[in-house]
Amino acid sequence: MPDVPCQGVRGQGVVIVLGSARTPSRRAAREEVMPPKRVTLADVARRAGLSPTAASMILNGRPDSRLSADAHARVHEAATELGYRPNVAARSLRTDKTLTIGFISDVVATTRFASGLIRGALDAAQRAGHVMLVLETGGDPARESEAIGAVLDRQVDGIIFAVMRARELFVPEIPSTTRVVMLNATNKKHPVSVLPDELAGGASAVRLLAAAGHREGIALIGHNAEAEKGLFRSTTVEQRISGIRAEMARQGLQFATEESCWDWEPHHGYDVTHALLERRRDIRALLCMNDRLAFGAYQALANHGLTVPKDISVVSFDNDELASYLRPGLTTVGLPHEAMGRVSVEILLSPSAPSGSRLIPMPVIERTSVRPHPLDHATA
Repeated sequence: MPDVPCQGVRGQGVVIVLGSARTPSRRAAREEVMPPKRVTLADVARRAGLSPTAASMILNGRPDSRLSADAHARVHEAATELGYRPNVAARSLRTDKTLTIGFISDVVATTRFASGLIRGALDAAQRAGHVMLVLETGGDPARESEAIGAVLDRQVDGIIFAVMRARELFVPEIPSTTRVVMLNATNKKHPVSVLPDELAGGASAVRLLAAAGHREGIALIGHNAEAEKGLFRSTTVEQRISGIRAEMARQGLQFATEESCWDWEPHHGYDVTHALLERRRDIRALLCMNDRLAFGAYQALANHGLTVPKDISVVSFDNDELASYLRPGLTTVGLPHEAMGRVSVEILLSPSAPSGSRLIPMPVIERTSVRPHPLDHATA
């Protein structure tokens, strides 16, 4: 064959570099572009010196295989050396399992705050040998129906529905044979759900202030009657405030004031705290319904020449990522998103999981926004 000049031409899967090279034969070119032969279970068994049945029992973790430790070691070593990967399609036909989970959310995947739900679910899915398909709908019912169709077409072993802000969630019709878990949400047709234990979390926040000796001058920031009892009732908000009120009663405490706002964003926290400080000088502690309200409250306190916690202690909820960057660091009762995600997968894959809500404890993250109030200790 004559040498031919090469001009950096990229053919059908064949990369030809600059320089001089011999023209490959058609057979050589065909072999070069053909993908490598898939390693089969028979190849692994042959390398290990066992039957395909024995190799299959070992690789599938059959506890009743009665094969020696040496046989197990040879099979796993052969599988590693050959780069063996199970044929998932064939296994799903045999076991009626695809080892795939559908995870459908509103904005969880693209929201920094709630992304822990996905991290926890992915971790549990990986440990269980499953792949998780994550689809986001943006809260659009049409896109939600498309997402459900997409995961059902792939014959997933179950679906997790997740939302960023806990609420009762409408879910389109799903075959009754499909396992469903609601994550940070509830649904009457699908009674298996995973939620934060807001009742206990609310009580924890009050105990933080009571333990520091705060008995008077406690203000609630973020009272929202609609979210608690009205048309837009949130199960978790209702539980959070119920836990707060129950623990206040147990401790023999009363709020000096309850400041209402429709939403819980930083500017709402600033506005209501600023207005409160304009009216009253006896406030010694703020119990904010979430961290974002507390962010705004910090700014209002600073503008009034007050220091946290020297002048006023602050406690809130959620453990937003920014809470640790505030100065002083914000003491808060966290949302256990990663733990919730892990538990949702564990329940989905457990055939004996009972119906009802699984409540996940909310951790207390003590930083430096609370300190004992000398006047309250003197009168306690």
